[in-house]
Amino acid sequence: MIDVLVVDDDFRVAEINAKYVGKVPGFRVAARAHSAAQALTAVERGTIDLVLLDHYLPDGTGLELVHRMREQGHGTDVIMITAAGDVTTVRQAMRLGALHYLVKPFTFAALRARLDSYAALRRTVDRVGGHGLTGQEQIDRIFGALRTAPAPSAPGLPTGHTEPTTDLICGVLHRAGHPLSAHEVAARTGLSRSTAQRYLRHLEQAGRLSLSLKYGDTGRPEHRYAWVAP
Repeated sequence: MIDVLVVDDDFRVAEINAKYVGKVPGFRVAARAHSAAQALTAVERGTIDLVLLDHYLPDGTGLELVHRMREQGHGTDVIMITAAGDVTTVRQAMRLGALHYLVKPFTFAALRARLDSYAALRRTVDRVGGHGLTGQEQIDRIFGALRTAPAPSAPGLPTGHTEPTTDLICGVLHRAGHPLSAHEVAARTGLSRSTAQRYLRHLEQAGRLSLSLKYGDTGRPEHRYAWVAP
């Protein structure tokens, strides 16, 4: 089994990611961390094979954590899972040895493709290393193991919508027990208001949420969404 450390400052997102990991054969979640300090402590125990790492953490960045890990001699493999999609962060992640970089929001299929390629890499390295071969063909085989095919879009979701974000919003509304506005959903999920509105509109059209209007003294009525029990 490949032991995975899931690192995300959002407890709900960490839980979703951990559930996804648990669905992939050969992988298990060994620990969760919600800060760089917690993650480093888990890595120092020496039982972690792979870190699924968010970049934005309350006590530093994910890349700063990777830098500290490398300084202390920890060669634990890292896959970045973050909303940071700027070229500078991606380039720094590559320089620090991140094996994959997955931008939020993403689908289970996208994460599974990265995990499967990571497992293939480990098998290839073990197989090549067992024969003591270091020729170009074997080296190409090792690097080729990390290639992944583009993940298919989740069925039933519009273009640009993903299962984790849909699950996150549904979970917030289900636990709330009363209608919430797009602004409130955005605040509770960490999403932008426009993203929350887009998902809420689709979920309401799909019959998974009910829409009500709250009228104030002035201005437009506020759209409020509530969970519809299946």
